[in-house]
Amino acid sequence: MFSLCRVFGVIFVLGTLIFANSAAAQSWTPEKQVSLRLPGSPMISPNKGRVVYTVNEAVMTADKSEFVTQIWMAAIDGTNNRQMTFGEKSSTNPKWSPDGSMIAFTSNRKDNRNYIYLLRVNGGEAEQLTEIKGSVANFEWSPDGRTIAFAMTDPKSDDEEKNDKGRNDFRWMDENTKYARIYVVPVEKAANGKREAHRLTAVDRHVTAFDWSPDGKKIVFSHVKSSLVDHWPTADASVVDVASGTVTSFAATAAAENFASYSPDGKWIAMAVSELPVRWAQSNRIHVYPANGGAPKIMPLSHDGQPAIIGWSGDGTKILFSEAKGTGTAVFEANVAAGTLSEIEYVDGVLSGTSMTKDAGMFAFVSQKSDKPPEVHVIGSGTSNTTIISNANSAYAAGPVGKTEIIKWKSKDGREIEGLLHYPNGYVAGTKVPLILNVHGGPAGVFQQSYVGGRGVYPLAAFMAKGYAILRPNPRGSSGYGTEFRRANIKDWGGMDYEDLMTGVDHVIGMGVADANRLGVMGWSYGGYMTSTIITKTKRFKAASAGAPVTNLMSFNGTADIPGFVPDYFGGQSWESPEIYAKHSAMFNIKGATTPTLIQHGDADVRVPISQGYELYNALKQQGVPTRMIVLPRQPHGPNEPKMQVISMQSNLDWFDKYLK
Repeated sequence: MFSLCRVFGVIFVLGTLIFANSAAAQSWTPEKQVSLRLPGSPMISPNKGRVVYTVNEAVMTADKSEFVTQIWMAAIDGTNNRQMTFGEKSSTNPKWSPDGSMIAFTSNRKDNRNYIYLLRVNGGEAEQLTEIKGSVANFEWSPDGRTIAFAMTDPKSDDEEKNDKGRNDFRWMDENTKYARIYVVPVEKAANGKREAHRLTAVDRHVTAFDWSPDGKKIVFSHVKSSLVDHWPTADASVVDVASGTVTSFAATAAAENFASYSPDGKWIAMAVSELPVRWAQSNRIHVYPANGGAPKIMPLSHDGQPAIIGWSGDGTKILFSEAKGTGTAVFEANVAAGTLSEIEYVDGVLSGTSMTKDAGMFAFVSQKSDKPPEVHVIGSGTSNTTIISNANSAYAAGPVGKTEIIKWKSKDGREIEGLLHYPNGYVAGTKVPLILNVHGGPAGVFQQSYVGGRGVYPLAAFMAKGYAILRPNPRGSSGYGTEFRRANIKDWGGMDYEDLMTGVDHVIGMGVADANRLGVMGWSYGGYMTSTIITKTKRFKAASAGAPVTNLMSFNGTADIPGFVPDYFGGQSWESPEIYAKHSAMFNIKGATTPTLIQHGDADVRVPISQGYELYNALKQQGVPTRMIVLPRQPHGPNEPKMQVISMQSNLDWFDKYLK
């Protein structure tokens, strides 16, 4: 239905002609990488004349370190780009009113809670729409534009707020649960000059997503048992009657039913539904239900079994979705009547934030590639002409980065593994350079061709500028290669996936690129698990950096916010199979490790609690291994403040320079 094959070529031409002499020619640093601006949430106006989107950027001063998002707008041809919101606080999630006269968005500009605001496109100040003292998670305009529905977690009671102020704020685990519920609020003020929002769903289930019926009479919504991350497998779907507030269960099986979406005529509801049994290494199919009830039409399993629904075609006969395919992104079309899937486009890069017009005639998305920074694009159905809308990263577009190559190799058991090899800037064929093995998280993550000059904890562009090659493999257990591949590491973390990584390193050495005497390894989360495991299995690496590492499966499972995760992968609890937990934990195999290791961890990490890092740090220190551990205050499972990202990047650069140069 649309072609993206020219997207990145257009970026290249623009960068070459306009920005060849820009500041991008400066050397790569962590400060430069964290300053990359991230476009997002693009939406095309109903009349297809304009595009609204967001830009997120770092704000670093003597007393500030935060990422702030503001709303921008441009004409559909990419001209007249202008910033629409300003200030110290973020404005996010812009959505057009059905008539295109207004944009609603959320902002935390008042008491640090997310409220909904209205901005008239033709001018004027933004007006606060919601007043309830709770933080809005998401919202949607009603089809007639007269009402906005939003999801909001139960606010604290007056007594709770009083206890907070009086330091009497104790809490009982898993009690006094707060649920996200659906509310509706009128757009126009009543005679008293107010807009009274009222709660639409009173059922004690946590709302995760919702969609209006085309006639505006009903809302279908997905919900889970509670807000605990561990409860995602309990997802079901219900329908609420807007006039009466009556809630009717719609899809409630042992499977997880998510992201319900009405067809344009209101006769069908599409959902992503998990296969049984529900596994953390997910496998989902699109189910299409009659809106009035009945058995669904079940679409075939897609390439990766993780379809992200974009929307329905204008005539309601097809459903478009995207998912990872190897190191790139594919867009697919599900033909509802025929029960078939077809790939309509593949891009050797990363597409995100995809949205489309109501008639599916135009699409907006953010695209990036290894050597092309992220920007907003628009494309029409059935055409290959892509228009660049945003200009957020023009100074980076022609920046010097080394080559990125997709490579493949055979693992120890003959399974083919794929990965990305990033070469140093100006690499000369035949030169042996230091190599860093970078392991992704998950384990069901995937390394795709995202921009190497981006943010994070691993400054790829800076490493490449300093003469390093970087191997980013997708070992078994990764997404992007199908359900069987994603589940091939069940009960075998640190087993054959370890061999996938080691044979990848051997392959790059065999290519004549990597110096076998100058090898490093780094990874975050599951990548940190693999890094800590690797240093217990081999001494071939001269340095390691373990970020938020899972080092002890027993203590991790007892302290993390996802206690169902490890038992699902290993088939039971630690007290049922202690030998399996011990076999696959670095802390039970750490004796004799010698690799100099840097440990990075946020002290507010509830996904992988910082105690996991402390265990590794103390075990290595007690054995006299060169070890440093940097504690990142306030940071969750990955630094979310610019200065914390900068120090994480810099400490990695310094650590590998010390041991590999």
